[in-house]
Amino acid sequence: MSDPIKNVVLVHGGFVDGSGWQGVHDALTADGYRVSVVQNPTQSLEGDVEATQRILDELDGDAVLVGHSYGGVVITEAGTHPSVSALVYVAAFAPDKGESVNSLIADPPPGAPVPPILPPRDGYLFLDREQFHGSFAGDLPAAQAAFMAASQVPWGLAALEGAVTDPAWRRKPSWYLVAADDRMIPPPAQRAMAERAGATVTEVPGSHSVYLSQAKAVASFIEQAADSRP
Repeated sequence: MSDPIKNVVLVHGGFVDGSGWQGVHDALTADGYRVSVVQNPTQSLEGDVEATQRILDELDGDAVLVGHSYGGVVITEAGTHPSVSALVYVAAFAPDKGESVNSLIADPPPGAPVPPILPPRDGYLFLDREQFHGSFAGDLPAAQAAFMAASQVPWGLAALEGAVTDPAWRRKPSWYLVAADDRMIPPPAQRAMAERAGATVTEVPGSHSVYLSQAKAVASFIEQAADSRP
């Protein structure tokens, strides 16, 4: 029987930074896990993969690699790192080889909510601040969502265009938490990506910000992945 996995690496998505993982971090550390939060710049997929792998290089022992939203693209590419034993997708993109965020969102299903992404400015994207609450953080208090909208991290077009070259979920076990009330990545798309990856799936009520609104449930799901190694 292998030693239990005690390292967890958390990768945030677009428009936000790693501080949103605090609730998940606190729940995991209370249960004895060593948690690292990647502050990926979200300027290019290559740069975000490098930032993630630098954290993985420093770990003592194996890790569960967790990605939210665009962070799922990052962990799909970075997860081939030898320290990664399992992947956890939290309302996240799970691309196959050659796919990117752009290709995955190119043909939305009829009636799906349209994320309020503003036209690019100097190669970067932002969400409409007035619509941020309803689209990204519908189950968070209005004041918290307003702060998130005001503190958005510019999301580089190169990050959206970055295509996966070697999807880690094809060789490593994956887990997927579906946010049932997501208005950024439609839940049916989440379920389809999870099924394609052969992931262990759970579904919870929550917006795209489920990692904030349901931090304990997300942490518990990550712990299931960590405990799953034989």
